[in-house]
Amino acid sequence: MIIATVDLTNCDREPIHIPGSIQPHGALLACDANLDLVIRHSVNAPDLLGFAGEINGSSASSRFGQQLAHDLRNALAAASDATRPGLLFGQLLPNGKHYDIAVHRYKSTVIVEFELAVTSAQHPLQTARAMIGRISRTETLEALMQQAARVTRATLGYDRVMIYRFERDGAGKVISEVKRPELESFLGQYFPGSDIPKQARALYLKNTIRIISESDYQPIPVLPVLDLSGEPLDLSFAHLRSVSPIHLEYLRNMGVGASMSISIIVDGELWGLLACHHYSARTLPMGLRVSAEMFGEFLSLQLTSIKQRQKLESATRARTYLDRVLQLASQHTLEEVLFENLADFGRLLPSDGFAICIDGRITTQGTTPALDDIPALARFVATLSTGRVWATHQLSRHFAEAEIYSPLAAGVLAIPLSQLPRDYLLFFRKERIQTLEWAGDPDKSYDTGPYGDRLTPRKSFAIWKETVHLQSEPWSEADREIAEAARGALVEVVLRHSELLADERAKADVRQRMLNEELNHRVKNILSVIKSLVGQPVSDGRSLIDYVTTLRGRIQALSNAHDQVIRGDGGGGLGELLAAELGPYDHPGTVIALDGPPLAIDSRAFSVMALVLHELATNAAKYGALSRPGGRVDVQWTVLPNGDGELIWTESGGPEVKMPSRQGFGTALVDRSVPFDLGGESLVEYLSSGVRASFRLPARHLRIVGKGLDIDRQLPAASVRAEAALPPETKILMLEDQMLIAMDVETMLGARGLIRIVTTSSVDEALRALAADLPDIAMLDINLGAGTSIPVAEELRRLGVPFIFATGYGEGNLVPPALADVPVVRKPYEIDGLLTALGRGLRLRRG
Repeated sequence: MIIATVDLTNCDREPIHIPGSIQPHGALLACDANLDLVIRHSVNAPDLLGFAGEINGSSASSRFGQQLAHDLRNALAAASDATRPGLLFGQLLPNGKHYDIAVHRYKSTVIVEFELAVTSAQHPLQTARAMIGRISRTETLEALMQQAARVTRATLGYDRVMIYRFERDGAGKVISEVKRPELESFLGQYFPGSDIPKQARALYLKNTIRIISESDYQPIPVLPVLDLSGEPLDLSFAHLRSVSPIHLEYLRNMGVGASMSISIIVDGELWGLLACHHYSARTLPMGLRVSAEMFGEFLSLQLTSIKQRQKLESATRARTYLDRVLQLASQHTLEEVLFENLADFGRLLPSDGFAICIDGRITTQGTTPALDDIPALARFVATLSTGRVWATHQLSRHFAEAEIYSPLAAGVLAIPLSQLPRDYLLFFRKERIQTLEWAGDPDKSYDTGPYGDRLTPRKSFAIWKETVHLQSEPWSEADREIAEAARGALVEVVLRHSELLADERAKADVRQRMLNEELNHRVKNILSVIKSLVGQPVSDGRSLIDYVTTLRGRIQALSNAHDQVIRGDGGGGLGELLAAELGPYDHPGTVIALDGPPLAIDSRAFSVMALVLHELATNAAKYGALSRPGGRVDVQWTVLPNGDGELIWTESGGPEVKMPSRQGFGTALVDRSVPFDLGGESLVEYLSSGVRASFRLPARHLRIVGKGLDIDRQLPAASVRAEAALPPETKILMLEDQMLIAMDVETMLGARGLIRIVTTSSVDEALRALAADLPDIAMLDINLGAGTSIPVAEELRRLGVPFIFATGYGEGNLVPPALADVPVVRKPYEIDGLLTALGRGLRLRRG
């Protein structure tokens, strides 16, 4: 018997966008371009939708009813393209059942997808807002990825959520993971690039979310398979699209029962995936799917913003070095300047050695190939780099002659020094022999399986270790960005080397500002995209439009704040910020009075106060003193004796003010932003004569403009709030059935250095955690919805582990008399009260 050997590239030939079938958790109708006539249907449509008779060839109106057909056409007209389908929730069909419906037009065919409606306590927009709010303030890539995985699992309920980043060679690495405690971890493992074939990656760019409700489902055919012109139905943008049977087998081999993937796209390229696994069947309702899709788009934007900011920071650091090179270039040769200063530059771009190649002359320092080997390498680089930075950590893979000196230079980064492919600055890194952990053998070949000339996916995902030779430490994205910044400046040095310009330093400063302006423009473009995203028209009424308008204003305030921070030295003037926010409302008949010293605030305080003052200003214009003639707003700020800043906002002459009946997002933002983000204080009083708000800004965020020194940033001892001192190694077990609340507690405690936290959401999970490892102290939510945490408390008491109760209910009768001595902390949590309760619990044990 002859067995044909195949490899993973067989997958690349599978036409996954035209499977001819859908998943069984919904039904599909395909209509003509005007949504008049049904031309295709899934074979489950009669049963799921209650349709009788021949479906193909019937009119859409007869199937949906006149009103729903009209609403579908309107939704289709409002949809910008196939990537943004029209959505209708809870629609009643003639069979008496309600459905969530998605409709889009692609290649002259209107595709209508039906899923049974699921009642949800939250509108998809509310869910998306809550998810987005959890990642909107993250400042590093690592924090963003971890928080995104946590909030996705907390909201959508999948057993495992991973962030999967694509490497430059196409392989993927799991860089973040949140899972059920008993599951094995994939964190840090690599998956071969062939696990996601090329056409699947292309489809992820088109349709950014993919749901698989059950890995062993039976596909539902769509009939007819081919239309009159012999074309299959293209389901690229259909959420019900059936997926490859090879991929389903792959999931079953992993033990996965259902999955969801959300594309993470940066600069038009697939950066990675947010991958969710569930170990039983799970159908995500359309509303939650839409929320997840919006969250994924914001995640991509937030990641892009962070990367742009990192690029700006890298460029600024590189520019500091390059400014010195520019100044010295008029007095020395370029080789001399580079050779004398590259040690400093090497701190920004770590390497083991470098070579300078100019006009056929080669100068080296550190560990490099032999001088005789470098010209051939430079000629090879010239065929690839085309005037741009080129880097690889596997030089011998691209340039076979380099294998002989790979122990000295397995990786190279080349910076062109002129527009001609002749002069280069080459950085080298030595070979680094390392062991990679793969989820299965990445190079294994497979035999032809039950699906013909296509692979049968691997059945083992046990860690497979590979020892890697002929590779250096990879060049990071930050390394490449610094090199690009250096390339631009060094090319300029070469072009201007012969010129003696007395004002070279001034021109370098101009170039620095131009760089800042360009990167500032890019970041503001990102904010504009966010504003466009959340401003897409939806079917809810005026309250939703009101929300979009308000959110646009808040984003604009952040954009203005960012603009000021970039233009200045990392902050901005408080008076200028007030003038910018109140300026649009300075109309005849109203009075705006600003009074205070020239006070600068740092970038963090500037962004926070931009939102707070924007909120106060818009509220005053809509409801308060600036809403009618005769109104007045007085804003005074001063520096207190302890160095803190105080700002008082007073409104008068407007309509009578009443206390808000509920606390909306804007009210919470004004009340809580300064204390939460800056460690200050805020007080808002709703006096009948007008709103009065006062804010205290800690001294560490302030600077008096015009004075040589910053205000003393140390708070006097009397103003420091006392708190329980818990050792950073304290291990805490938390039982909390609301994951978002648990995440907040983790964040608050983490900010105080307490990171050894084991989070559980049920009595069984908490007891398993106790059996595995005893904590120093535990905090238990009393009321868990379906029961109480008393069984865990009794086990902790038996084991001699101290604990505290937490509740938002005030239901003391839930605690038995035997546990009446246990400290209680009330929700919502406040960090000082929480630390005090934990400290008290530990002291009770010691006592």
